[in-house]
Amino acid sequence: MSRSVLVPIADGSEEIEAVCIIDVLRRAGADVTVASVMPDLTVTASRGVKIVADKPIADCEAEGYDLIALPGGMPGAEHLRDSAPLARMLKQQKESGRWLGAICAAPAVVLAHHGLLEGLGATAHPGFIDRLDDTRALLDRVVVDGRTATSRGPGTAIEFALKLVSLLYDESAAETIGEAMVVGGHA
Repeated sequence: MSRSVLVPIADGSEEIEAVCIIDVLRRAGADVTVASVMPDLTVTASRGVKIVADKPIADCEAEGYDLIALPGGMPGAEHLRDSAPLARMLKQQKESGRWLGAICAAPAVVLAHHGLLEGLGATAHPGFIDRLDDTRALLDRVVVDGRTATSRGPGTAIEFALKLVSLLYDESAAETIGEAMVVGGHA
């Protein structure tokens, strides 16, 4: 069963995180839409890598997604935070009980900023963990609380993406993909 996933990107998004989320979820069979919050579909990620989105974020507002997963990176997370269409979608996602995911700076800069982590345990990049004011800041590599998953940064990106697979599908699907990717000592 295919799940629908939105991965918003912006100039300055962390490319490892964005691509790991997109790639791993597609390996699981998810229908992943990559949407730019910038005026152009091509964004320049945090280390200069060019990523081409499928469509602009405004074209995604009428859609419903099983998961919206935010990469971090700066100033990418700030661009995501400042996108009015994305902010509306994130709030609707939470209100409807569907999954939210964010990694690196995005839990603090985007989700916390919009009040979407209140009362939840969450994590973020070490440089942003102190900005998780209305939540329980945790140091785990990946944290799931309620219908929200958060993670620490580029070094946890594959682990985070596999956790998203287990949340959307099941643990068996995540294990199968992890083994095929030789993640966690699987050969």
